[in-house]
Formats: sequence, C-alpha cells, structure tokens
Amino acid sequence: QVQLVESGGGLVQAGGSLRLSCVASGSTFDINAIGWYRQAPGKRRELVAAIYSDGNTKYADSVAGRFTISRDNAKNTVYLQMNSLKPEDTAVYYCSANRWDGSYYRDYWGQGTQVTVSS
Repeated sequence: QVQLVESGGGLVQAGGSLRLSCVASGSTFDINAIGWYRQAPGKRRELVAAIYSDGNTKYADSVAGRFTISRDNAKNTVYLQMNSLKPEDTAVYYCSANRWDGSYYRDYWGQGTQVTVSS
C-alpha cells in the first residue's frame, strides 16, 4: 500500500501562486510515476502534470508554462508550483502514484486539496 497526503491548497487571487505538496509513505519503492490531477464541479478528473522515475515531466496544455512539477526523493515528496493562477484553475487537486506491485501497475490516490482562485 502507498499512502499519499496532499497539502498547500487554499484561496488565492488571480495571478497569484500556490505550491502543493504530496508526501508518499508506505511501500514507496517501485513507484513508476506520480501525477497531479484536478477535478472541477461538473467536469471529469484530468491530468495536470506528471513526473516519471527517469525525471521526465508532462503537462496539460492548459497549464504548460505556468505550473512546474518537481520532486525531492530524500523526502518522498512531489511538489506542484502553480504560478499565474486563473479562475479556471479552481478545482480539487489530487496526487496519484503509479506503482508496480509485482504483477500489475496500480494507482493510489490522496484525499485531495481544494484550490480556489478568485477573479
């Protein structure tokens, strides 16, 4: 099992910044990738950014150039730096870990953290 805890969400004005943190614990070995997802009311959950075991990153077009995903392996922590925030970024943000368990790749999810951007 992998446990994920997100923090750093809150209320911010448009144009402001937030940094989200995701701390992983438990069976953190063999994690292939960690991604940040978000879900706004009435919309499907979407991938925002991901970081892979080789260090490669991927971003949704809507956040590229504004958000940066990074990791601190010593702390088992992944960050999402969010700059130039827009009201459209308002959503619950979730951290997800993809891990090889010996037979399958499995996904683990945190509880989510609310990000609200006011105009």
